[in-house]
Amino acid sequence: MARYSAHLRSPADFGLAVQQARLARGLTQNELAAQLGVPQSTISEIEAGKSTIYLRRLLSIARLTGLEFTANWGEGDASGR
Repeated sequence: MARYSAHLRSPADFGLAVQQARLARGLTQNELAAQLGVPQSTISEIEAGKSTIYLRRLLSIARLTGLEFTANWGEGDASGR
């Protein structure tokens, strides 16, 4: 099984990681949105790298503290390991 990893430094990085992990699991935006109880448009905005105040603050905290966000995923992997 293929494994993927990404450093998340911007809203676009987060969005791309979400999109790639969703695709690796074989989910559509609609399916993921339904599982999360959010509109499909929310998933679309996240994947497009739309910045939110919360994400901007998290990224600022990360920069100022030296914290790094990473994402790891694999095809069909729901465990996050």
